[in-house]
Amino acid sequence: MKKLVVLCVVVAGMIFANKANAQVKIGYFDEQGALSLFPGIQKIDTLMNSYRLDSLQEEYKFKVTEFQRKDSLFKKDSATLSAKAREIATRDLLQLRYQLVNWQQYQQQMEEAKYEQLLAPYRNKVYEAVQAIAAEQKYTMIIKSEALSPYMTPNLLDNVTIRVAKKLNLPLPKEIDDAWKAANGGGSAAPAKPATKPAGKG
Repeated sequence: MKKLVVLCVVVAGMIFANKANAQVKIGYFDEQGALSLFPGIQKIDTLMNSYRLDSLQEEYKFKVTEFQRKDSLFKKDSATLSAKAREIATRDLLQLRYQLVNWQQYQQQMEEAKYEQLLAPYRNKVYEAVQAIAAEQKYTMIIKSEALSPYMTPNLLDNVTIRVAKKLNLPLPKEIDDAWKAANGGGSAAPAKPATKPAGKG
């Protein structure tokens, strides 16, 4: 029994030593900062406004008109309807009424879905770039920029947001581009070193 305990302690010690010796490399990333760098991404706001006015608002008007029409017909013809037809008509009216009463919640859900649909092509490019950078730079993990401690200044070269911008040829503000070049020893392209702070938020 003693030998087993000693063996377990030795094995645990070896595992711990291996982990301690393994280099941990952490990058930090700001998704919103990266997305904001895409030229033309602002058009999403215009497309969302059009979606609200041309699609959702028109759908709401149609449902109001449809409810009024069906309600009027029901009041006029309900006495002559069969029990089954009255049940179906009542169910249709209740369903339409429920949709109108809960329209704000429905509209919010539809807007969120539409926004995600419009953002998806940009987000997919960012995701692929982050995956490639993580592999190239051998990052152990990539954390959100907002998780960084305000009491320390992270290495600019571990800013994965800037690396994503470089990989996707997205325009960076001049001061960030200059700081990046300086951190890389004046080189113009992002080298195979650690990463940096986001181009947007910290």
